[in-house]
Amino acid sequence: MHLVGLTGGIATGKSSVGQILRDLGVPVLDADLAARQVVEPGEPTLSALVSEFGSDILGPSGGLDRAAMRERIIADPQAKRALEAITHPAIRARIGTDLADLAQEGHAVAVVEAALLIESGGYQAYPDLIVVSCDPEEQVRRVMARDGQSESQARGIIGTQMSMTEKANYATHVIHNDSDLEALRHRTEAVWALITP
Repeated sequence: MHLVGLTGGIATGKSSVGQILRDLGVPVLDADLAARQVVEPGEPTLSALVSEFGSDILGPSGGLDRAAMRERIIADPQAKRALEAITHPAIRARIGTDLADLAQEGHAVAVVEAALLIESGGYQAYPDLIVVSCDPEEQVRRVMARDGQSESQARGIIGTQMSMTEKANYATHVIHNDSDLEALRHRTEAVWALITP
């Protein structure tokens, strides 16, 4: 099976590209979904996070309070590294199982959409890597609009991530998403035609 990685920064349009590929009939696995699954109540990954960070990272239902965890990692780079050391292996294992299922079903190609594909080192498993990028100021505006963040909060969140310029250095294909959804669809289709001629 030919594996394609799909990544980008927060609010650059990575999920929109993933949806466009799904519309084309491409199987797309979402690492964010896998990340939510591995920290559900009763999962060993959640227990490991509680051991590392304490029970104040849990919400009222006993699941991970993602907002509380996000605040923790923005304030403390060491906490971010500890979080990733616990969650990334579990997420990779979940995706590996899903990819094996797709291969068993006869799919010749699959896309894995993951925000931290480069940072985690996981990008090395993908012969093709699509990076979705946009203008930095547009990225700030989108985070503010999407998440109801102040400008300083948006810049803080973006600041915890690898820069888009650096991410683009790892890409086999870059999709610039500075316009509307129709333009993004055309760019995505053009890149996909290069990957699967």
